Amino acid sequence: MKGQTKEEILAFINNWGGETLAKAMEIKFIDIDLENETLTATMPVLPRTHQPFGIMHGGASCVLAETLGSSLSNIFIDGDKYYGVGTNINSNHLRSKKDGIVTATARFIRKGKTMHVSEIEIRDEKGTLINHTTMTNNIINR
Repeated sequence: MKGQTKEEILAFINNWGGETLAKAMEIKFIDIDLENETLTATMPVLPRTHQPFGIMHGGASCVLAETLGSSLSNIFIDGDKYYGVGTNINSNHLRSKKDGIVTATARFIRKGKTMHVSEIEIRDEKGTLINHTTMTNNIINR
């Protein structure tokens, strides 16, 4: 996505694909820092994202984290030649969340030619860390 503005990239990734899990979860990309190579998105915590005890399901955190980690890789590679595909995710659920909005930011730990490792932090409205995830993407030929 070289040569595109921050606004153009956000508009593209917020409309990427058709009916996707990210859209069903109401994940919205809100910021991209092209210089520092970070990507930020929000997700509402609603009853449909809860587990039976009324708190955010760990799988919802994983969906948000993987959406960010995969998108981060695919933004910063040549999409005409390569795909970034997830191969591993490790998610630590640190605090519970019943409602409101969570905000996640992804950044590279390692950005190699054939493999990217990202860390994704999910925080509540007060900035409290709710979840810490690391994710690996393999960069493969189209």
